[in-house]
Amino acid sequence: MKNSTLALVAFLVLTISAVLTVMHNYGIVAVPDLALGAARWIGILVLILFAYRKKSLTTWILVSMVIGAEIGYSFPDFAQGLNVMSKIFLKMVKTIIAPLIFATLVVGIAGHSNLKQVGKMGGKALIYFEVVTTVALFIGLAAINISKAGEGIVLKGVTSNEIKAAEPQTWQDIVLHIFPENIAKSVAEGQVLQIVVFSVLFGIALAMLNERKRRPLLEVTESLAETMFKFTNIIMYFAPIAVGAAIAYTVGHMGFGILVNLFKLLATLYVALIAFLLLVLLPVALFFRIPVKMFAKAIAEPVSIAFATTSSEAALPRAMEAMESIGVPRKVVAFVMPMGYSFNLDGTTLYLSLASIFVAQAAGINLSWEQQLLMVFTLMLTSKGVAGVPRASLVILLGTAASFNLPVEPIFIILGIDELMDMARTSVNVIGNCLATAVIARWEGEFVDLDEPRPIEAI
Repeated sequence: MKNSTLALVAFLVLTISAVLTVMHNYGIVAVPDLALGAARWIGILVLILFAYRKKSLTTWILVSMVIGAEIGYSFPDFAQGLNVMSKIFLKMVKTIIAPLIFATLVVGIAGHSNLKQVGKMGGKALIYFEVVTTVALFIGLAAINISKAGEGIVLKGVTSNEIKAAEPQTWQDIVLHIFPENIAKSVAEGQVLQIVVFSVLFGIALAMLNERKRRPLLEVTESLAETMFKFTNIIMYFAPIAVGAAIAYTVGHMGFGILVNLFKLLATLYVALIAFLLLVLLPVALFFRIPVKMFAKAIAEPVSIAFATTSSEAALPRAMEAMESIGVPRKVVAFVMPMGYSFNLDGTTLYLSLASIFVAQAAGINLSWEQQLLMVFTLMLTSKGVAGVPRASLVILLGTAASFNLPVEPIFIILGIDELMDMARTSVNVIGNCLATAVIARWEGEFVDLDEPRPIEAI
């Protein structure tokens, strides 16, 4: 049987069994639970056979998401204990990030000694980031004003101790946060932008040395970069297990029932993010002549990792390799992508503008367009640098609510489905950063047009 036929059979079996399960749960049809479970597992077994024959890590990751959802639905108590597997994976990936960013940036800057190009590339990247994230904010604003998902929600004094409001930040605080006071502290806290600043300055200093003094350290950092990419390959073998465990945990402790109550908000976010991808990122890719089909194939794996783990950082090493595989030079990838993790979080910025207005709608507060625009411009500053912080978007949302005298109760309603929303916005963050890297490479005239992507193992 062909692989395409196996995939189609698995899709049909799983779709039919999922529809029947939903109809059974709502009393529309009566089907024995054992028969429904058996049908779902038959579909999963066909998927496993398809993944075995496909021999692709991306395929295994996608299949493991389906397996995880089934385990979470059928064995919720067991599934909630699997979260440790995804946490192990996240911890291991985070050990890669600092040395990988440092090594690739230093090699990219000191290895070419073109300091003027580094400055130009940074300027172009910042312009691109601000334009795209601003568009994302306005799409979120438009989406929630059209759907009015917050209207009609009855607040019942919901409270939570899981998150605390953010302390107000001045523009001076935001600027100071960019610069490291202790590089070891920056690495330990996962402050990506601070690591980037240190690495850029270190690379510039190394480039200013004469060849005899520069070469030994440059060779060390080149070896470190190659080692960290191989390290990434080793960690990624664990990705399917971690991704499956993450999905199982999410479904196991939340279930699917919560979707019914907050479906309108969830649908608004997903539709807005899809609109952003199709109306903004796709035209940008076409304008800069990025090979869309090759690009989509290359980012499938890092995006699926980001979706399941709800962590942009978890996808960073693989995303960097994916961009190299389609013709983006390493020096561009190393500089633009980590920088984008602070300045180009498209999915998060769109979500923040949407969620802020949702809070006002749920509280019955009618914000004028002037107030909404002021809120958007506030979020443009406060949304920077949240990629590696768990639930940072909720913390920013609480701070925004406090600044505009909005009640916090609707935010705790959002908390119920935050993981499902986080999956989508994190995926868009990764897609946006990957595209930004390719765009800056093309803008700089550095993009290498390939007939087909290079194997990641060969990079």
